[in-house]
Amino acid sequence: MEKQLRSRQWFGKKGKDGFIYRAWMRNQGIPDDQFRGRPVIGICNTWSELTPCNAHFRELAESVKRGIIEAGGFPLEFPVMSLGETLMKPTAMLYRNLASMEVEEAIRANPLDGVVLMCGCDKTTPSLVMGACSVDVPAIVISGGAMLTGKFRGRDIGTSDLWRFSEDVRSGVISEEELNEAEAGMCRSRGHCAVMGTASSMACMVEALGLSLPGNAAIPAADANRKVLAQLTGRRIVEMVHEDLKPSDILTREAFENAIAVNAAIGGSTNFVIHLLAIAGRVGVPLELEDFDRFSRQVPLIANLQPSGRYFMEDLYYAGGLPAVMKQIAEKLQGGCKTANGKSIAENIRPAKSWDTNVIATADAPVNPQSGIVVLRGNLCENGAIIKPSAATPALMRHRGKAVVFRDIEDYKQRINDPALDVDADSVLVLQHAGPKGYPGMPEVGNLGLPAKLLQQGVTDMVRISDGRMSGTGFGTVVLHVSPEAAENGTFSLVESGDWISLDVENRRLELEVDAAELAERRARKAPFQSPYTRGYVRLFVEHVEQADKGADFDFLKGGSGSQVTRDSH
Repeated sequence: MEKQLRSRQWFGKKGKDGFIYRAWMRNQGIPDDQFRGRPVIGICNTWSELTPCNAHFRELAESVKRGIIEAGGFPLEFPVMSLGETLMKPTAMLYRNLASMEVEEAIRANPLDGVVLMCGCDKTTPSLVMGACSVDVPAIVISGGAMLTGKFRGRDIGTSDLWRFSEDVRSGVISEEELNEAEAGMCRSRGHCAVMGTASSMACMVEALGLSLPGNAAIPAADANRKVLAQLTGRRIVEMVHEDLKPSDILTREAFENAIAVNAAIGGSTNFVIHLLAIAGRVGVPLELEDFDRFSRQVPLIANLQPSGRYFMEDLYYAGGLPAVMKQIAEKLQGGCKTANGKSIAENIRPAKSWDTNVIATADAPVNPQSGIVVLRGNLCENGAIIKPSAATPALMRHRGKAVVFRDIEDYKQRINDPALDVDADSVLVLQHAGPKGYPGMPEVGNLGLPAKLLQQGVTDMVRISDGRMSGTGFGTVVLHVSPEAAENGTFSLVESGDWISLDVENRRLELEVDAAELAERRARKAPFQSPYTRGYVRLFVEHVEQADKGADFDFLKGGSGSQVTRDSH
């Protein structure tokens, strides 16, 4: 017997309450037979002109609506907080949890039987998925798609080149005028970053988890097939409501393991770690930091995409998309996992083909045997830290050097270009107080720009360590997400310039070569971190955010509250 529609608790009521729920819907010119007895589908839209990656979502939503109506559902579009990675200060990550709360409460409070999550820019995907998981009504994701590949002086460029251009300007290789010319050619169309940055990694994540239709991750935003997929997504969510297929049915432990393996194969963003941990916490799936190392260790790099490789998201689509990548690592995946289209992972990837082995390599001849996320342990990161080998310099994967410590981002900006800075190519750059509480919000500043005097000497990479994050478009030998962060007074807060630090990626070690007695003395004289934020959301964030190794969600948002609302509003 089909489950009764949740929306009937509003529109099927008799008396005063039903009158109010229905009458005010009619003021939009909607006949009551449209929302009485039909699945009511919410379209959770992160459109905003302040989020350029998602600025085309109004148009995309119309395609979703057509699909919903075709399948016999009734679409209702609603806005939620949109997190624009390129504009928001101090970091969009500060607001991921806030947006997830808004999504959760908006879905729960309203007469929705199912929801389409319109995601694009980095934090919009995890925030919408986290919120929907905590309500657990049928939900499906449609991503906005990547922009077309950028062009500059006869070559392809993408967001990863931004970091190269920046260093080239600082070292005098190119001028500010040339940088402006590149700026005009990089973002040629609607959509999010054209490389395998965090936005693309998140689109791949939801497809690998089974929360979207197959092929969702790679279709460019400007391609008409993105609208086709949106319309098909609208049709499918109505079917999911009739089947009562919810996120909790899809997001099993095995689905998370698949997503970790896929992230390795694509050279996905390190931010994937913090978002997947948070999503797992919302659905009650036990996931720990070590799982990211365990389930990616034997997975080679298959997708030859910047920043770990050469090509762009547009090329991935033409070469066969994510299903073709997943097919190459099929033996590493648990093919029986259920997905949003009602089929298993194995069924979805079986017909996939790779049309260009330069872009989608084979498991026998991968782009790089080194991939995935390595989890480091040691006295410098008691609860762990991470590094992305595919984007690092092989010669620096085992390294010992003296620390050059920056107490915060202002200290770094003030001193990094000082010719008198005591630093050489073997030094280890350390940035403190860039973690969830210390910044606050854990910004993408971990891939620190190198000292200007070393750039001028031809140095292109150094070991860098921080309790912050790095853009998925970034690269380098960068150790991130050190936990506990400096603001939590772990060992990381005690590092001083001149201390020796050793990194051994192969053996998963990160050590501060300072004896325990000296560390105890430093700790005794160190003043505890005091947050300057005394009101509002930022105070709430600092008081309740968990550390990076737990996903940086709020401690009171673990699990979910379900979809039931028993009390009426009048």
